Amino acid sequence: MNTCIERLKNGIITENPTFVMMLGMCPTLAVTSTAINGLGMGLTTTVVLVMSNLFISLLRRVIPDTVRIPAFIVIVASFVTVIQLLLKGFIPSLDQSLGVYIPLIVVNCIILGRAEAYASKNPPLASLFDGLGMGLGFTLGLTCIGICREVIGAGSIFGITFIPEDYHITFFVLAPGAFLVLAFLTALQNKLKMPSATNRTDADGISCGGDCAGCIGCSGAANKGMIEAERVAAKAAKAQAAKEAAAKAKAAKEAKAAEAAKQNEAAGSSDALGKKED
Repeated sequence: MNTCIERLKNGIITENPTFVMMLGMCPTLAVTSTAINGLGMGLTTTVVLVMSNLFISLLRRVIPDTVRIPAFIVIVASFVTVIQLLLKGFIPSLDQSLGVYIPLIVVNCIILGRAEAYASKNPPLASLFDGLGMGLGFTLGLTCIGICREVIGAGSIFGITFIPEDYHITFFVLAPGAFLVLAFLTALQNKLKMPSATNRTDADGISCGGDCAGCIGCSGAANKGMIEAERVAAKAAKAQAAKEAAAKAKAAKEAKAAEAAKQNEAAGSSDALGKKED
């Protein structure tokens, strides 16, 4: 149960797909002109994430490594088709609003990334909660952006108008407004110090490890493990080098002391010999 709660927290806060990992930017910027669109897109993606993660985890020992990506795409595409047909049948207005972005869920990097980085390597229950956490985090991000754009640009929220038309800023419901709102909300995330490679001077507490130059994308947990292993190895090597340097310094000091004692002894012997001759 602790693992399940950790996966939920990881998806919603620690590795939030929208504001921390910056994944799925195409639907994030394209469909969030209203809050209901953002919420609908987020929940649709969440259902696909949960189901695909669960099935990929169940089949992880059956799917050959050589064809795992095509197999993942087939599984995801099957669930996307089911979701699209359900939307057409029961919520046609939302299906029309989201348009082509529902089929594009098949190639959403969040879904394929979680399938490759987590679901294909972990048991079903943990994979299910991982998909749920990532989906809820994505839904939260899209809904927040949609609310901001709709309130400022159309003076309404979930279709309920409460600001007169004279005070609407239409710019925010257009494409450039999406970039601006995303930038402001990401800056707010950085201000609140949610773990991210963009706001930490040390990489100890962030999900991806902070190695942006060597990032392989969509594999925060795996990348973090690799970075932490490299960090531990580097720390051990540094400690060993310091230990060897200290040993060398000690040996040099002892050799210098022995040389000084030898010189003193030689000088004492020379004085004694001189006194004897006298």
